[in-house]
Amino acid sequence: MFDINFYRKIEPLRVRLEKGEVFEKEWLLDQLESTRDKRPIIYNVETTNACNMRCEMCPRTTMMTRKIVTMKPELFKKIVDQIEPHKQEDWKLWEDFVISRYGILPAEMSENHFFLYIIPKVIQLHGYGDPLLDKNMPLYAKLLKEKGFQSYFSCNPSNIDMERTTIMFENGLDYIKYSIETIDDILHKKIRGKASNFTDSYKKILKLLDQKSRTNFNTTIIITMLDLHRPDQEEDFEKLKKAFEGCDVYLYFKSEDQQWYRKDYHGTTSVHWSEFCKHPWMSMTIKSDGEATMCMEDFNNEIILGNTRTESLSDIWNGEKYQQFRRDHVELNKDIKCVMQCDMSMVGHYFKPKKKADSGRTA
Repeated sequence: MFDINFYRKIEPLRVRLEKGEVFEKEWLLDQLESTRDKRPIIYNVETTNACNMRCEMCPRTTMMTRKIVTMKPELFKKIVDQIEPHKQEDWKLWEDFVISRYGILPAEMSENHFFLYIIPKVIQLHGYGDPLLDKNMPLYAKLLKEKGFQSYFSCNPSNIDMERTTIMFENGLDYIKYSIETIDDILHKKIRGKASNFTDSYKKILKLLDQKSRTNFNTTIIITMLDLHRPDQEEDFEKLKKAFEGCDVYLYFKSEDQQWYRKDYHGTTSVHWSEFCKHPWMSMTIKSDGEATMCMEDFNNEIILGNTRTESLSDIWNGEKYQQFRRDHVELNKDIKCVMQCDMSMVGHYFKPKKKADSGRTA
């Protein structure tokens, strides 16, 4: 989830910034602060950072050094008990905003539809690990459903456990995403690691789809292929679509999220990565050890804003560390990794200090 009201209400200011309007820094900070919800909203809870893959595109493979930890159910429940789902009236305003701003309708199926219609309403249960390695996932789907939340996570289909997945479906898991980079087993192992494959994964997914068709499971099965800028990628994606033709799946081609450390930076078609980062004001990320970090992309927990084991979400969200982090985004503080190690622009990139402070609004 993220704060759909903040995202929607800050849009006029975002447009003015992108058009080059000049703002006084303190006024800009005040506008962002007064618009954000003082109640914490969780974007994702990384229940485990354990993973048996060696994905070539993932910084976890070559740069993650933090300890492998799987969250305890008691902590997960404590976190969920401190948040609330979006209100239906807010969701209606959001849908109207998405249609008017982006021209994307509720019934579509695409990368940007996924971000704008699904991500805002779910608690995302993955980070830098594969949730299928966490035996507590069926319990978490049930707990979220009981609290009125929708649940979702992305995973590697090679790790599918049919029995556990069935229980997750029974317990109300709303969305599950399987990442498939090619229908060629040898190439898949090169991209995702030796534990990966396509053939066995495909057979398991077809079994789940057959099971879903014979039951009342409402879980949406999502299939994605990452745009890794391979020469034969478009042809591979067409083959993937053909493999799932006629199947009850949500299938789309996905931009690669972070490419700052890659030599072959190839851009994005995602609205999420094309606008300035709003996460300091609209969402929280909780890692598997309970630490609240700057966002889901902080693979080594380098910016810790609080600890959910000892602090409330509200105290963290409204605390001094978070306030300083928000100011750092405006000031482009080089001491935070966001400045150099993220593809997303920061609000500070649009800020141009006034030569003369008068009204404190615009130049």
